[in-house]
Amino acid sequence: MRKTLMAAVLVVALAVPSLAQAPIRTERVQFVKGTSSKAIKASIKGNQTVDYALGVRAGQTMTVSLTTSNASAYFNIIGPGADAALFTGSIDGNRASVKIPSSGDYKVRVYLMRNAARRNETANYTLAIGVR
Repeated sequence: MRKTLMAAVLVVALAVPSLAQAPIRTERVQFVKGTSSKAIKASIKGNQTVDYALGVRAGQTMTVSLTTSNASAYFNIIGPGADAALFTGSIDGNRASVKIPSSGDYKVRVYLMRNAARRNETANYTLAIGVR
C-alpha cells in the first residue's frame, strides 16, 4: 500500500509542469552628469523582475526608495557576486540606506511577491536611487 501511494505521488509530481521563472531584465543606471541620484518610473507584471545595475565604490552610501501602486511590490539590494541580498525589501520595507562594503556593480532588484505574481498583477512604481 505504501509503495503504491509513493508511486502515485511520484507520477503526479512528474506530470505537473515546472513553473518557469521569467528571465530577469537588467537595466544599467547612469546618473546625469553632476547628479548622484535618479528616479525611474516603470512597471512590472506577474513574474517579471527587473535588476537596476550601477557601479558603486566601497564606503559610499546607496539610498533607495520604492513608491508603488501594489503593496506586494518590493526591492532587494544585491552586491557583486553575492548570493544573499544586503537589503531585503519584503522584510525591511521600501526605503534603504546601505553603506557599500566593497566596490563593484550592485543591483537593485524590483519584483512582485509570489502571491501577486501568480495572480498576474501589475505594479506601477517609481524607484529612486542615490549614491553619495
